Amino acid sequence: MSGVDYSKDSNFPAQQASFLSMRNVSAGNRAAWLELFADDALVQDPVGVSPLDPAGLGHRGKEAIGRFWDKVIARQHGLYAIRESHPCADECANVLTVTQTLPDGNKFDINFVVVYRVDAAGRIVSLKAYWQFEKMMQNLARLSAGQQPLQE
Repeated sequence: MSGVDYSKDSNFPAQQASFLSMRNVSAGNRAAWLELFADDALVQDPVGVSPLDPAGLGHRGKEAIGRFWDKVIARQHGLYAIRESHPCADECANVLTVTQTLPDGNKFDINFVVVYRVDAAGRIVSLKAYWQFEKMMQNLARLSAGQQPLQE
């Protein structure tokens, strides 16, 4: 899959923060990932109500974001690919795909749009991930039943 090389640095602060975020997530580096966030940052992944955020209010502050890492990100072992990256002012929108490999070897993709906003120091103050939790669960059920995942 062609895309954006997030191992390279960017001159745009929000895009740089997004690239560092992806590097740390891919490397499983919780401490370095948390350091990217402002103290009162908000993570919404996915945006809205889901089993990952039953109130739909997101995860505010480093302690809550750290719990989100432990509950969600630490359990992910996907391959991350940024397909497109669009920096503008203090924000950056990335279009990405995470390819998950299940224990039985089946793979499926989760497509996201993630919007990062940074403060004047380049710290992430907002991370909003737009994706469908229900569709991911449907794809897991389909794969378990020997069916192909739904296409985007």
